[in-house]
Amino acid sequence: MNETTPVCETQPATTVCRDVRRPIGMLCELTYRCPLQCPYCSNPVDISRGRNELSAAEWQDVLRQAAELGVLQIHLSGGEPCLRQDLEEILQTAVEVELYTNLITSGVTLTRDRLARLADIGLDHVQLSIQDVDPEGADLISNYKGGTEKKRDVARWVKELDLPLTVNVVVHRHNIENTARIIDYAVELGAQRIELAHVQYYAWAQLNRAALIPTREQFYHSVKIANEAKERLKGVMVFDVVAHDHYAKRPKPCMGGWGRSLIDISPSGKMMPCQECETIPGIEIDNVRDRPLADIWFKGQAFEMFRGTDWMKEPCKTCDRREIDWGGCRCQALAVTGDAAATDPACNLSPYHEEFAAIAERESREAPPPFKYRRLG
Repeated sequence: MNETTPVCETQPATTVCRDVRRPIGMLCELTYRCPLQCPYCSNPVDISRGRNELSAAEWQDVLRQAAELGVLQIHLSGGEPCLRQDLEEILQTAVEVELYTNLITSGVTLTRDRLARLADIGLDHVQLSIQDVDPEGADLISNYKGGTEKKRDVARWVKELDLPLTVNVVVHRHNIENTARIIDYAVELGAQRIELAHVQYYAWAQLNRAALIPTREQFYHSVKIANEAKERLKGVMVFDVVAHDHYAKRPKPCMGGWGRSLIDISPSGKMMPCQECETIPGIEIDNVRDRPLADIWFKGQAFEMFRGTDWMKEPCKTCDRREIDWGGCRCQALAVTGDAAATDPACNLSPYHEEFAAIAERESREAPPPFKYRRLG
């Protein structure tokens, strides 16, 4: 189903043909509305209140097209996807076209009855976000009172309904010392998988970087704890650790490689190679209301912009890792260097790498400023 498909574009005096893989996954951002106000949120800083959200019928059409295109799994996200009163209708179509469905939720608006309805429809997996194991710390991060106990209830309901559970934790200076306790908490909840994702500094996290960034020592200590737990819990829980870019030596592939396997669709129908790509000058974002998914995936300017390796400059262009990390994050390169085609500064071959690392060394040792909480409007 995910075979490579040739793409040919005819231009004056020449025809360009090359291979483009079909996408595997799709992030469906059903809404930007959310009861939490986490200062590391990946939603755009200038988010509106959702007056232009795709309808259930429009999402259903998108899901049918996605299945035809070769997508295998979808992630129902937001904001908080459970604020969509038509979530059941959207899920029903995903199940009908045989897409694997993962609900990414804070859990705080869920009831057991509604979760049971979603399970009855055919929901495959629940990914529950946890801000901290300490209630006070969780309340501080989310600017929402009482979420910790509700999340414990949701995790219990997930297990009672025999659904697989992933616990997702964004790691930063306010909870990194609790890494071991967070892992134990995930085991206690019965999670089969834990994602320990160090903050990626764009959108709201970029605004709050100085308030969130941990020290290098804290980062490496947390990685040591995670690696030891990974060995100890083999066969019990799968670990997915997303490293901290400022303390890295090599970059991570953006979305598995720009335009290689993943699609992001915003609440208003913008189809993007990554969540933050609208910051890139000259990029043309297509909307699923105006153009078929397959057409956008194979020939959309945004997806072609940094697909493959032809766009790369040195040192990426001749690097032996160019088809492993695919140049890293374009939005991070833009933010630090002013050039979206530059080497990701997380790479130690970038001329900006030392400056990039120095930001973390400096800010992590200063007192954290107050949060700029994520808010609509």
